[in-house]
Amino acid sequence: MDQPGSRSYDADPTCCRRSSPCSAHLGGLGHLTSAISSHLLRKCRTGLWPAAVAGVRQPSADTVNELIVIHPYKNEGFWVFDDDRVGLVQEPFISGADTIIDRMVEGIPDAEKGFSLVFSANPFPGHDAKFEWRREDSGGNWYFSAELEMEGWLCPALFRYFDTAPKDLYAQFKPKAA
Repeated sequence: MDQPGSRSYDADPTCCRRSSPCSAHLGGLGHLTSAISSHLLRKCRTGLWPAAVAGVRQPSADTVNELIVIHPYKNEGFWVFDDDRVGLVQEPFISGADTIIDRMVEGIPDAEKGFSLVFSANPFPGHDAKFEWRREDSGGNWYFSAELEMEGWLCPALFRYFDTAPKDLYAQFKPKAA
């Protein structure tokens, strides 16, 4: 039981309802500070917690030179993917994105069982296609590939990977490593 004038702190650094953890959480709890910081950074990286809470600036899509890898596969006729890092399970590609995948994996044996899709907001060696942002629609974004002469819609799950819709997306479609 707390004594009058004292305060009990749990592991939730937002209990103070501030935009960043209070000094009592990060300064007054020395033995918990690293655990809390680690927890907050995990939340920030997955998009489940505002970056300001952890005092960490997340890079914008314009400054990220990060490669992201997902492993789409076919499920009941749809291209879908799972990504535990950002809380997605059987997230479907629809509205043209599925048709782009069909075309890009034509030479990948058993692609329906899974392939690796590497993507980034910045060009990288070996990318197969560049997609240019066209417009926002229904919470998602349309991208166009001049090389493929194809357009596809990416749903709001895009924001699990980027703070804002990137101006360009670069992608590589390759067999999944055994």
